[in-house]
Order: sequence, then C-alpha cells, then structure tokens
Amino acid sequence: MAKVTRTPLISGNWKMHHNHFEAIQTIQKLAYLLHKDDLEAVDVSVHPPFTDLRSVQTVLEADDIQIALGAQHCHFEEKGAFTGEVSPAFLAKLNVSYVIVGHSERREIFGESDELVNAKVKAILKWGMTPILCCGETLDEREAGATEEKVAGQVRAGLAGVTAEQVGALVIAYEPIWAIGTGRTASAEDAQAVCAFVRATVADVASADAAASVRIQYGGSVKPGNAVELMSQPDIDGALVGGASLVAEDFAGIVQFPSQRA
Repeated sequence: MAKVTRTPLISGNWKMHHNHFEAIQTIQKLAYLLHKDDLEAVDVSVHPPFTDLRSVQTVLEADDIQIALGAQHCHFEEKGAFTGEVSPAFLAKLNVSYVIVGHSERREIFGESDELVNAKVKAILKWGMTPILCCGETLDEREAGATEEKVAGQVRAGLAGVTAEQVGALVIAYEPIWAIGTGRTASAEDAQAVCAFVRATVADVASADAAASVRIQYGGSVKPGNAVELMSQPDIDGALVGGASLVAEDFAGIVQFPSQRA
C-alpha cells in the first residue's frame, strides 16, 4: 500500500438550520476566528441548506475565505420533472466542492436506498464534485454485533461501478446513527476500529492505493473537547460535524484541533 499523506477534512453539516442571513453571519464569524495557519493545516467545508448556498458562495468568494462550499444532497439526474429536487449541475454552477450523500437521515427518514445513493455518487463525480459517502449502524445493529456487516454493505453498494482512482479521491464518513445528535460518541478506539474496517473494505472493493488515499471522516457528536482524541487516530482523517458546526466558536475549535495537540 502506497504511503499517502491525507489532509484532514472538517465538514460542517448545518442540516435544516440557518436562514441565509444567519448563514452569512456564521461564515463571517468563522472567517474571523480561523487563521491562515488553521486553514493550511486542514481542509474545511460547510454544508448549508439549499436556500443559503448562493449567499454563502458570494461571501466565501468575495472575501477569499479558504472554506469550501458543500451541499447536503442532490438528485442524480441533470434535469427533469423532479419537483423539489436539486440537480448536481446546479450545484456545480455554484462552485460546490463537496456533496454529502447517503446521510443516515436521508436513508432512515426519506427512505434512500443503497442503489439511489450509488446513483448520486456517480452523478456528483460526473459533475466534478466530491461525494462524502456516509455509512453507519443503528444502536440495535451495534448491539447485535452487525456493525461491520452494515457498514461494509453500504460502502460496497455506494462505490459500485466507481473507478479505483475516483474512490481514492472521495470521502467516506462513518457516522454511527446511535451517536448522532444524542450526545453519545463512539470512543476514539471504537471509531478508529470501524474507520480502519472501512479502509480495508475500500482496499477490497477498489485497490490498496485507493484505500491509502481515501479520506475517512468520523461523525457523531464531535465537539471541540473530543476532536483532538478522535483526529489523532490513524484512520480518522477528519470529521462530519452536525450540531457543533452551527456555532462558529465551536466549529472553529474543532477545525483548530492540530494546534491543540500536545
């Protein structure tokens, strides 16, 4: 397996929070709190609601803020009679860099299947953006010892038909469903074990080189207080942050984890 240096990616998923005025304020606060050294040590993306994307894009580009614009999901078709959906082509025109796909809330609440997630992964790649492919288990699955079965199935299905080169350049987020928004967090050791398993699955699905370069995030009640321990694990290459990303000070504290290491 080739040795690859993976730059951590810290992504803020704002979910259905922040109107466009609040989104602008949050970005401006982040720009004030984060320094050049912070943004050179890690990559950062923010994923606001669709109605905020153009406003956030304008602020990021006008002020030359080195934070990437991300989206929370998209449809897999370029255009068509899909009322309420958003085309990946539209996102690309807004200079969106990352798109979350297969988030547990999309799977659990909106019934998105592995096949649909795979179609979205391919569409996102087609339009020159990077998918953040999510995987993770419920509490019942965890307690039944089915974590690896669930995670491997989602990763394999999500990457079906994707080239090894493409796999190596994308992002996979392990987000244990039982830890999202509950205040519960997998221990650093448990999170590392599953992320290492994800990397091994990628090696089996794609190639050893793809596994070495793919970035694997952990998501599940990540906060400034646990970011350093989580990010210090060898197979955790960043974080998909939910609630803590809504508060600029908290999100900045997570982004700044490299400077907080002993």
